[in-house]
Amino acid sequence: MKVAVVGTGYVGLVTGTCLAETGNDVICVDIDAKKVQKMKDGIVPIYEPGLEALFERNIKQGRLKFTTNLNEAIKDATIIFLALPTPPGEDGSADLSYILGVADDLGKIITDYKIVIDKSTVPVGTADKVNAAIAKNTDIEFDVVSNPEFLREGYAIEDFMKPDRVVIGLDSERAKKELDHLYRPFVRQGNPILYMDKKSAELTKYAANAFLATKITFMNEIANVCELVGADVDKVRIGIGSDDRIGKRFLFPGIGYGGSCFPKDVQALMKSSKEVNYDFEILNAVMDVNQRQKTMLIPRIKDHFNNDLKGKKIAVWGLAFKPNTDDIREAPALYNIDELLSAGATVSAFDPEAMDNVKELLGDKISYVDDMYEALKNADALLICTEWQVFRSPDFDLVKSTLNSKVIFDGRNLYDKNEVEGFGFEYYSIGR
Repeated sequence: MKVAVVGTGYVGLVTGTCLAETGNDVICVDIDAKKVQKMKDGIVPIYEPGLEALFERNIKQGRLKFTTNLNEAIKDATIIFLALPTPPGEDGSADLSYILGVADDLGKIITDYKIVIDKSTVPVGTADKVNAAIAKNTDIEFDVVSNPEFLREGYAIEDFMKPDRVVIGLDSERAKKELDHLYRPFVRQGNPILYMDKKSAELTKYAANAFLATKITFMNEIANVCELVGADVDKVRIGIGSDDRIGKRFLFPGIGYGGSCFPKDVQALMKSSKEVNYDFEILNAVMDVNQRQKTMLIPRIKDHFNNDLKGKKIAVWGLAFKPNTDDIREAPALYNIDELLSAGATVSAFDPEAMDNVKELLGDKISYVDDMYEALKNADALLICTEWQVFRSPDFDLVKSTLNSKVIFDGRNLYDKNEVEGFGFEYYSIGR
């Protein structure tokens, strides 16, 4: 099939590459000429495990191409994915200007039937707005479809190639036949394609992310209670996770969630609810708790050093909002670093993938090292913000001999408390 993908951010690039991998001819379009040239040269602009191999193979075999010209991209395509940014405004609402701007352009240039798919996470009613933006400029037949993505950063290739489900909102049998054919290779194991109306599809994405954010936040609240009553959150987590009504996933406490999806989508669902005069109270609490949770170790760090961090050097392991990505959007590490710097401390940081992105943001406000143990040199404490696999089994003897003082603040509960304390460390974690 002939497919165009408008936008080569995280969602667009994964979508285009994976569709090319199943034999489709895909053209990805982006307004950033430098980025497009790099991709033409075989350079992947984001870090995502498994993406590079697929990207290179499909470019080499001619199924994946890139352009800055929207008309060129959509001319022969029957299916057009809109994978454009929807950043939150100051009031939490999703900014639809990029999507509606492209929709307006499409109405002026399409010459035959097209299926225009909202792949970005968008508020309820966006498909109707896209439809109106296209229709005002053309009499050509087209369909607008809502097909939200459910890609986890770090596992996006697996999630696209073997989805739990594919959610599609539409009202056209013609579009349904085309999308049945497009997605058939991805659901051969029997996972469902769930067809529904467009508004339900749009809300499904927000509801899923808001629920997961709520589950994470609830577990963080339980962890905070555990500390006050002397319970162990790891045991509580296992105890409730064995109940199949609750499940084992998203029950690991820590210093809050971040990234491009959960914070933005919770805010957007809140805003959409307010627009129909509904006060989504639980999401207010989720946002408030998560914001506090991000820096909940800072008071403990200050207390450990008698409220005087001036001249103290803190080593930070992990800058990305989660492992297996270089994404630092809303990363708890950034909030902690800001607090540490404000208190007069210096920071030496290591992350396997995200350091370049942090350098662009913070410059020389902190120091960056190429080895996790190098970050510990002359440091007075270690703060862990991201649960990268490489941090899970460190050489504790080396950590102990390198740090100035034997203290670890673990924002992701990576280690067995008794084992770490057995090495002579003072060990602060979450809910234990």
